[in-house]
Amino acid sequence: MDCMDRKFFSLFIRQHLGVLLYALFCVAVSLAVFWLFRMNMAAVCYALILCLAPGAVWLVLRYFRTRQRHRELARLLTSAAQVPPELPAPRTVIEQDYQQLIRRQDAAWRAQETAWTAHLRDQAEYYALWAHQIKTPIAAMNLILQNADAPENRRLALHLNRISQYVDMALALQRLDGGGSDLVIRPCDLDPVVQGAVRRFAGEFIDRKLKLHYAPLNASALTDEKWLGFVLEQLFSNALKYTKTGGITVEMAGPDVLCVRDTGIGIAPEDAPRVFEKGYTGCNGRRDSSASGIGLYLCKRVCDMLGHGIRLESAPGQGTAVYIDLSRKKLEIE
Repeated sequence: MDCMDRKFFSLFIRQHLGVLLYALFCVAVSLAVFWLFRMNMAAVCYALILCLAPGAVWLVLRYFRTRQRHRELARLLTSAAQVPPELPAPRTVIEQDYQQLIRRQDAAWRAQETAWTAHLRDQAEYYALWAHQIKTPIAAMNLILQNADAPENRRLALHLNRISQYVDMALALQRLDGGGSDLVIRPCDLDPVVQGAVRRFAGEFIDRKLKLHYAPLNASALTDEKWLGFVLEQLFSNALKYTKTGGITVEMAGPDVLCVRDTGIGIAPEDAPRVFEKGYTGCNGRRDSSASGIGLYLCKRVCDMLGHGIRLESAPGQGTAVYIDLSRKKLEIE
């Protein structure tokens, strides 16, 4: 008897405990009465055995039938994520009532799921439409600011670049939730990817007088160029946000390990293991109300999708280094 059968046997006995106790009570009373009247106990025991035998046979048959029923339902429970179209034929009125209740609840749940799916689809479509439409006025404002070169305009252009980056984050989150269907894995040079990410924040480097330590990497990786560029943009954005002096270094920290290092405020030891969690901002986030805890979370999700590893080393006051392992997992070329 396996663990499941032992558990079922225990439940079966508990379910019929009242019947068993009543049978024992009847036997005890009968024996006591017959003994008081000085009747032949052998005949009495024989009569009791004849009376109890059909009940014992019925109980044994009921046990095996109930166990078979239990196994059928257990198979349905493990094999079906939803209520199967055909449940076993009910054997009692109570089973029939329960099956009707289950089907009614299942129909209500399916209707609710359909309505909720449609609601989420409408929201996602509006979300995508808004994100794409807002790029038009952002591009127009960039052109206006570029045509009038003044310190105030340059500052506005930096803030506008941040807004554009947040829109890109929103679109990336939507694409990731959709499974990253635009993923294209192929060999690509890392230098153009890094240079594209640096170019986006060039104005902020200049305005804040931060140094960029970067020499040609002369390396390549099997990855998606666009998504890897998105990860690097998020890392640059975070580094610039928390770096007041010094600068940012981009280098190869190993044969296939890309490193982005800054000289910023660093991350507390208790926060470091959780920085890739969605919405986690830690001590730095409590000091900066604009922190969302989404940037590094998106980096982790994108790296997982690409098959790359990502880890972080940091200490308060000593900056942060993020390592992207481009060779940890094998990827197929599309």
